[in-house]
Amino acid sequence: MRGMPSATHTSRGVRQAKGKSLRETVPRTGLATWKPRADRPDPISLLEQSNSTRLSDLVPIRNGRMLVSPFTYLRGSPIVMMSDFATTATTGIEVQACGDAHLLNFGLYGAPDRALVFDVNDFDETLPGPWEWDLKRLTVSLVVAARDNGLTEEHGKEAARSAAAAYRTHMRTYAGMGNLDVYYERVDADQVLAVQSAAGRKIAQKGIDRAKRHTGVDALPKLTAMVDGHRQIIDNPPLVTHNYPDDGDAAIHRMIAGFHDYVKTLPDERRPLLERYTFVDFARKVVGVGSVGTRCFVMLLLGADGKDALFLQIKEAQTSVLEPHVAHKSRYKNQGQRVVVGQHMMQAASDIFLGWTSDPDEGRYYYVRQLRDMKGSANVEGMDGAALARYGDLCGWTLARAHARTGDPSELTGYIGTGAALDDAIVAFSTAYADQNEKDYEALQAAVKSGRVKAETGV
Repeated sequence: MRGMPSATHTSRGVRQAKGKSLRETVPRTGLATWKPRADRPDPISLLEQSNSTRLSDLVPIRNGRMLVSPFTYLRGSPIVMMSDFATTATTGIEVQACGDAHLLNFGLYGAPDRALVFDVNDFDETLPGPWEWDLKRLTVSLVVAARDNGLTEEHGKEAARSAAAAYRTHMRTYAGMGNLDVYYERVDADQVLAVQSAAGRKIAQKGIDRAKRHTGVDALPKLTAMVDGHRQIIDNPPLVTHNYPDDGDAAIHRMIAGFHDYVKTLPDERRPLLERYTFVDFARKVVGVGSVGTRCFVMLLLGADGKDALFLQIKEAQTSVLEPHVAHKSRYKNQGQRVVVGQHMMQAASDIFLGWTSDPDEGRYYYVRQLRDMKGSANVEGMDGAALARYGDLCGWTLARAHARTGDPSELTGYIGTGAALDDAIVAFSTAYADQNEKDYEALQAAVKSGRVKAETGV
């Protein structure tokens, strides 16, 4: 057609052959190797580096949450894992990577059509990067979770194998699909139920029912109270507070100004919807493990009747832990925009209020999303070996779908192959790195005991 740009695309067969040829330089067995280098950075120093840009009064809470178990340590230390992954063999096949794809960063949430979908749900570290780093972080987390649950070593290996095998088999399926079919693909609640055992379906259904109730209207009486005739977010310091350790009211005024900039990042058709709500209150809120210490706020907006509640989370976005170790730096100066674009690229459906803003006076960047949007997560601590393996299968499938949207599933399939070679390598790496994770966790314990690191537990 006259005026249309033209492009030449190689066939699936050629791209698959290209992926297969990579085995000559990076054998799949090479992905199994984990051996720390003699000059490996001190993990505590890396954590201190990560904490240097966080709110100092919250860092001890973050450290305390990481001290709970090797699994919570893993959740809070992606900077350590990515530093290590950068020293291992990689294929050079790039995708939009999550950067923090541990098993609790997958879950249920409400799509814009209000169907419940299961997907990757944390993108603070997203950046173009090696596909295998996401898969390895997922499978390592499964092995560590199995150990934390008191399961056998074989249970951990089986869970990691299930995730790797699901990634491999579903990637092959996506390699045979059309581009639009891959783009429209999603894992919904019915599919989550379908992969469960009879007992697992009952547990999963309860989780689905809970997620459907997690809305702003449901949260209103739980998170707020009437104070002097006005609706206000309930203080629960230090986790939820209207008092700020830095510059108090000035910070609030800057964030409200930044909110107007955020609105401009929404599609035009969604701005009128947001304008039907009125700003009511604003407070700092501590969330998660890895995010503790970054600046995070919750904003309450209400509709005309005072019961139609919308809670927005305004969360600081810092430089991705991937950035020092990948070929391409973020194309976005605003790290919040990096998070939002990466999330749209990887997720099958995203929050309608997802956007970004900044605090130019402080040089900080933020992204905005709904605080409660029918979100639900798995009770990993209660899983036995079989349930953990099924959950690993579900996460591996979901990660393959996310990577197929932004990478080349044909080239990936050519490298991965149809047999268990990849699965074997990933399992071997995951068990070896789980051992490393335990050593690093013990190093954090020692640093707290010596006084080098301050930790506040039970918060």
